[in-house]
This record gives sequence, structure tokens and C-alpha cells, in this order.
Amino acid sequence: MELRRTLGLFDVALFFVVACSNLQWVAAAAASGPSAVAVWIIGAFAMFAPLSIAVIFLSSHHPDEGGLYVWSKRAFGPFAGFLTGWTYWASTLPYFPALLYFAAGNTAFVAGSHAAELTRSPAYFIAFALAGLALATIVNVYGLTIGKWLNNSGGIARWTITLLLVTLGVAALWRFGSATPFTLATMRPGLALKDLIFWSVIAFAWTGPEAVSFMGGEIGNPRRTIPLGLALAAPAIALIYIAGTVSVLTAVPPAHVDPASGVMQAIGRIASRFGWNALTPVAALLVGLSCIGSASAWCGAIARIPFVAGIDDYLPPVFGRMHPRWGSPVAALATAAIISAILIFLGQSGTSVKGAYTVLVSSTVITTLIPFVFLFGSALKMHAEPDTPRTIRIWGGKWTVLIAALVGMATTLIAIVFAGFPADDDPNKVLAVAKVVGLTVAVLLSGVAIYLAGRRKAAERRSHTLSHTS
Repeated sequence: MELRRTLGLFDVALFFVVACSNLQWVAAAAASGPSAVAVWIIGAFAMFAPLSIAVIFLSSHHPDEGGLYVWSKRAFGPFAGFLTGWTYWASTLPYFPALLYFAAGNTAFVAGSHAAELTRSPAYFIAFALAGLALATIVNVYGLTIGKWLNNSGGIARWTITLLLVTLGVAALWRFGSATPFTLATMRPGLALKDLIFWSVIAFAWTGPEAVSFMGGEIGNPRRTIPLGLALAAPAIALIYIAGTVSVLTAVPPAHVDPASGVMQAIGRIASRFGWNALTPVAALLVGLSCIGSASAWCGAIARIPFVAGIDDYLPPVFGRMHPRWGSPVAALATAAIISAILIFLGQSGTSVKGAYTVLVSSTVITTLIPFVFLFGSALKMHAEPDTPRTIRIWGGKWTVLIAALVGMATTLIAIVFAGFPADDDPNKVLAVAKVVGLTVAVLLSGVAIYLAGRRKAAERRSHTLSHTS
């Protein structure tokens, strides 16, 4: 069936806001102290800018449904394309539970004095995560015509909560002073191992511009809409990360910031000091909505990977079918939802809420960065492709694309290396490294196995078809 061009410029810009930013990274950055501000800025130039240039170039030349799956396939062949899509898809699944756990921890502030009790309840986190996952999946099953409204609501909520956080931070600074000293010494990035591990997390946080390209066939005039939408969203994304981190540190010393609920922790503290307690539950609802909007955006984006792989016969044909009425890849959406639901239970099993949240976050970083090796590699290989009247011309042409791809590739490889190191306070560092390596190898080997099985079955179907036609 023909894909519906459902997403316009406004939808794409809000999609970028909700997919390229996340308040959980604001809390994590604030917990590391004022030096996070400098790391955010470095990360913007080392990852976000090169990635944005590569995505604009590749999506302008090849605006096909499937995004980096298609780009890697064009650049390096079917196996590379499938492995890129597979690792991206598989690594995103643990992200849903982690994101929804963060949403649950912050939304608990709606309960006021009962919030502390809720944040200690695994049952509450599981129920919230399952409900959020179900909502994100259902609206996407009804197609982007419906699903985009949850995505857009999440983007508006994230922008609103950031403006509220920044406004409260300025008010607290003016009235009470900063809870965290901002000096050249405190803002200087460290080079200790724990700091380098944090740098890899920031590089991961700056990813996201590639996500909307998976739905290139469902965007009106994608060659122009994607770069314009990214240009509109980029200042908002930078403000969310940098100003949001500064505002949290203005209210809460870094040693006291909870990475799982730091944004609401800061808003609640400032609101309480001013006697504006009514703001806290409103802010908590906005944080929850922004996270569920993110889950919906990513749910819809990654579902297009199995869809395109199904069309290419690497997965069962059911994955390559859109619903005749709603125009959505139902099989891919349902599969992702089931696996993510299982991960919600597995992440919680035998550990505390904080332990489960840490497991869910740490299990995504390295595997998620692997597809970016292929993305930047695709830009390196295809950077000299000539422009046409329909493509977006990038200032500096092929040299800008080449430099961006080299910088992005170097950042990605360095981030992958340091993301594999265990935290200083990890009680069993060898086991921690083994888990990371084991998970990465398992994802890669499973992708190879599925690809080979898909090729074999596709060959059998073609042989069967030919024997019947002859």
C-alpha cells in the first residue's frame, strides 16, 4: 500500500524536540556537577552538529522509508543495512522501560506527601511503565495521523516544562542565590575515568536527529521538511539540555541530585521555597506527558525498521505489511511492545527500583552507538554524491559533509570505548564489563542469525514461486 504523507513541518520539528532531548539526561548531567555544562557544549559540536549534517545530507539525497537502514544498505550492501537496522532497533527496546521508569519517578510528585512512598514501590513503576508503553503503542497502531498528536503533545510539554524550570531557576538565583558554585574551576571538564564515562553518555544523549528519517516516506516533502524541522528544533534542544542542567544545579547541589527524578526535585524545592506548591503536581504531569510523548515518537520510528526489513524479505512477510485502514506496521509495533514489556519485568526482577533503572539505562548506550558507525561511514562513502535540483545544498558542500562524518565517527568510536568501562562504585567491575560485552555480542550475533535465516527463507520462497510459474 502507498505510504501516507502525514507529517508536516510542525510535526517534524516537535518530533525532533521530543526525540533529540530527554529530561533524564538533564538530571544525570546535573548530578555530575557544573562541569556538565561545558561537556554539553562540547558534545553539541562533537556529536549533534556532525550527526545533523550527516542526516540532512543523507536524507536529502535518499529520503526513503527506513532512514539509516537504507543508507547503510546503499553504501555497504544488504548485510550492513540489516545489521545497522537490527542493532538500532534492538538497542532502543530497553530505552522504553528506562524512559518510562524516569517518567514514573517524576510523575509520582503529583501525589505530594505520598510521593516518597510511591518511588519505593516496584509495583507502581511496573504499572506506570506498562500503561505508558500500551498508550504509546496503541496510538501508533492507529497510524501517524493519530500518533503524531501524542508526539506533538510530548514536545510541547517538554518545551513548557523546560521554560518553567528555567524561570524558577532564575527566580531562585535572584532570591536565594545558587545552591551550586559556578566558577571556571568547577566548570572545567575532568579527565578522570568516571568523567570520560560520563562523556560517552552525553554523546549518546545528543543522538536523535536520525530518528525521523525512518519515516521518510510518511513526511511531506522530506528533502526540505527534515532539515527545516531540525533547524527549528535545534535551539530548543540545546536550551533543554544546557539551561535545564544549570537550573537544576541552581536549586540542588550536585551531590544531592537524584538522576532518576532530578528535574522534579529541583522544581519541587524551588516551588516550596516560594510557597508555590501548586506548581509541583502540574510540572510532574508535564514531565510525565513529555516522556510518554518520547516513547510514542520512538515507538513509531523504530517500527519502520522491521517494516522495511520485511519488505526486503529478511523478516517474515507480515512485518512488511501496513494496516489497510490505519497505515501502520502493526506487527512491528506489537513485537516491540511485547519485548519492552518483558524487559520491564526483567529489569525489576531481583533488584531495587534504582537498580532496575540503572540496568535499563546502561544496557542501551554501546549497542545504540554501533549503528552510528555505519551512519557516519555511509556519509563518508557517499559524501561526494552530486547535488540535484531537489536536494538541499549544505554550506561547504562535500567538504563539510566529509569533516562532519570524520568528527562524528571519531566521537562515536571514543564513546563506545569509554561506555564499556564500569563505574567507580561498581562492586564487580569484571562482571560489569562482561555484561556489557556479552549484551553487545548477543545483539550482533542474533542479528547475523536472523539475516542468514531470512535470506535462506527468501531464497526458498523465490524458488517455490519460480517452480509454480514454470
